[in-house]
Amino acid sequence: MTYKSTVVTRTGGPEVLQIVENELRPPKAGEVRIKVLATPVCRPDVAVRTGQALYSGTPLGKKPPFVPGYAVIGDVDAVGAGVSTVTAGDRVGVLTMVGSYTEVLYWRADRLIPVPTTLDPVQAVPLILNYIVAYQVLHRSAKVERGDKALIIGASGGIGTALLQLGRLAGLQMYGTASKSKHAILTQYGATPIDYHTQDFAAVIREAEPQGIDAVIDGMTRPDTIQRGLSLLRRGGTLVSYGEPASFGDLFRVLATLARTKLTPDGKSCKLYGTSPYFLGKRRPFLEDWATLFHLLQEGQIEPVIAARFPLLEAAGANALLESGQVTGNVILVA
Repeated sequence: MTYKSTVVTRTGGPEVLQIVENELRPPKAGEVRIKVLATPVCRPDVAVRTGQALYSGTPLGKKPPFVPGYAVIGDVDAVGAGVSTVTAGDRVGVLTMVGSYTEVLYWRADRLIPVPTTLDPVQAVPLILNYIVAYQVLHRSAKVERGDKALIIGASGGIGTALLQLGRLAGLQMYGTASKSKHAILTQYGATPIDYHTQDFAAVIREAEPQGIDAVIDGMTRPDTIQRGLSLLRRGGTLVSYGEPASFGDLFRVLATLARTKLTPDGKSCKLYGTSPYFLGKRRPFLEDWATLFHLLQEGQIEPVIAARFPLLEAAGANALLESGQVTGNVILVA
């Protein structure tokens, strides 16, 4: 028997994604075999496919051919020797970094995320990456409190819309940057929209909030954006940046800004957020927060914005749509 996966054959555009067949095998000891139900198409998928230099030396820096895909929800199909934590039929999530554009996924049994079977996999799979980032940026990094004023830089994508929903739930007064065509979604969640094409977000915030704001959540991770964001914070405010710098030069400048902020304290803090602690074994906070997010979804308090669904093996079209800049919310591949 065989199953199909989508493979990056070489660095480049969506056209380098090709479908291949693989032999189905039993799971190894300590491993499970998962029938994939849904996987999101995310910005890191694009970065690793296009071979951005910043990913060299990381798990995302694999050389072609490889299967991309950062997150997945599926049903356990079979378990290997020594696996006692899950059984066939259990629904699980996986934060893969790479590997989820596939009909069948083999994964370590000790790195599975329990997922309630009552949830729609399409609605639940954005929680594995986009919502965990948004939730932890707000509550573990920025430590926002009800009534805080926050600016979300990049408020219309998968993480941006998650920030809007979770920010509204947390009682924040929000401002958000997005192109004008996407302002409706910001207004829907109670945020004041700022058109990054025609408006200077720093000038808008200074005029609206002359005393400063409590948090800046930055999805761009550009040195100039971080500097401008820091200038908007009141004393005690926090900027958290969760995006990927465009180059090593940008990364060094961002790290230099972070160091200066720590060395010359002015009551403001600057933090970088990433999911690397999960892969380094610090999984407990992540598992706690995923459980919280699944509960919020179950109770109808959050509802991921699904911009488009594609069949699981039509990843090339889904990637092209994501890169078009026309997406509000999440693009999902569905089995």
